[in-house]
Amino acid sequence: MSLHADARAILSAWVAPDAEQDSLRRSYLTHLDARPDGMLRSCHPDHITSSALIVRADEALLLFHSKAGKWLQTGGHCEPDDANLAAAALREAREESGVQGLSVEPIPLRLSRHHVPFCGPQPDGGHHLDVQFLVLAPADSEVSIANGGDEVRWVRLHPDAAPEPTDQDVRELIAAARSRLQGTP
Repeated sequence: MSLHADARAILSAWVAPDAEQDSLRRSYLTHLDARPDGMLRSCHPDHITSSALIVRADEALLLFHSKAGKWLQTGGHCEPDDANLAAAALREAREESGVQGLSVEPIPLRLSRHHVPFCGPQPDGGHHLDVQFLVLAPADSEVSIANGGDEVRWVRLHPDAAPEPTDQDVRELIAAARSRLQGTP
C-alpha cells in the first residue's frame, strides 16, 4: 500500500474525538483526494506531516524547535520510503530524540493544521496537515541528540506542565496522550 493510500485509509477509519477534529479529518481527506502528491513536502502550499509525542511513564518529551521558536513534539515531513504514517512518526521521533526502544501506537491521537511560514516556495509558506501519534519510550530511556540538535526536555504528562513558549495544540496533544494512557475518551 502506498503512503498516500495508507494515509487515506487511516484517516477514513479514524474516529475523531470531537466535531472540530472530525472537520479536520474530512479536510485532510479532501486534500488527499485532490492531490496525489499530498503526502510530500513538494506539495504546496499544504501537505500531510506526521508527528509523535514521546511518552515514558508519566512524562512527555518536548523539543525546542528553533525555527518555530517554541516547544513542540517531534515530527515533520513524510518521506517517500516511509511505510505508513505511523512509521513516519516513529522515524521522526527516533531522528529527533535519539531515544532507543520506541514503539508507536498505530491509531492517531489528534490532527493539527498549522501555518508554517518557512515551509515551501511561497512567501507566506503553507500549512502542515499534521497527524499526531503517541510513541512509547522505555521508562529508563535517555535522549541522545547529535550534531547540536534542538534542546529537549522531559516534562510531566499534564497540559499545564508544558514549558513556555508553546501553544494550545501541544497542550491538547499532551491531554489526549494522558487520556489514552489512562483509558479514558
